[in-house]
Amino acid sequence: MSTQPTDQKSSPRRLLILAAGSVTLLVSDLPNVIWHWFEPEPGWLYWAKVAVLAAFLLTSLAVKSLRPLWKFAVIFLAFLLANRFSDWIGTTAVWQNWFGGNNAPYAALWWGRQLIQVLFTLIVLAVTWVLLRRWWNFFLAKGQVDAQLEPVRWLGIRTGQRWTMFGWIFAGCFTGGTTLFVVLAYGQFLHNFGRIIPLLPLAVVFAAINAFTEEFTYRAPLLGATHEVLGRPAALAINAVFFGFAHYLYGTPNGIPGLLMTAFVGFLFGKSMLETRGSFWALFTHMLADIPIFVLYALASV
Repeated sequence: MSTQPTDQKSSPRRLLILAAGSVTLLVSDLPNVIWHWFEPEPGWLYWAKVAVLAAFLLTSLAVKSLRPLWKFAVIFLAFLLANRFSDWIGTTAVWQNWFGGNNAPYAALWWGRQLIQVLFTLIVLAVTWVLLRRWWNFFLAKGQVDAQLEPVRWLGIRTGQRWTMFGWIFAGCFTGGTTLFVVLAYGQFLHNFGRIIPLLPLAVVFAAINAFTEEFTYRAPLLGATHEVLGRPAALAINAVFFGFAHYLYGTPNGIPGLLMTAFVGFLFGKSMLETRGSFWALFTHMLADIPIFVLYALASV
């Protein structure tokens, strides 16, 4: 009898986790990955994802047991639609004339791409703010940088550790690993390093913009809408898988290594947001790790 209240409370949450996890997989890049193995992706796949999310939103509004997920559904739908809208802006003749398209020099090419991502992010943030109302509800704040970490045995994180120590270790390891990957996989471009020194400040700027746009589209809004509804572990796991599949086809690195690496760091980025109630460590670490990637793009451009 003593377990009955816990069972009654956990059963609805399990349903919500199952629903949110299933919808996330359906509208993630997992279908694109599966389809990519056999033939080019069909044009209707994107609209099928929109239809799935729209149907889920209507269902969550109509079914009481799923109603806690309606904000999650709205934010996810905004994510898909804003992403497609911003991509369309990037293909217009005006935008191509301004930034030169895919054959433009490094600076123009990446300013064009990053500004498109900023537009995408601002739309998602606007929708998120309307729903969650306070900036800190979706971690648009520095947060408590020295917050205590919740223990994770498989990572060796014990009780009493704080983000002021772990954050620096994580940032250093992740950035070092990314740099090593760039050197080992694309070392043939390193002979151009002397020619891109004037571009290094831009690489840092682009890394910062990319960190901000990814953290405030793929992670913060979705975590803000789910962590209290699903519980932190489930919200983190679902978000990490979504972030990982987003890098399978188009990430640097991509494929299975890209999926596993970005899912893992996505878990830690999300953990930092939930535990510090802010985005400092996620943004800082993400930016540092992206600098070698944008240096690589600069090297390849010359």
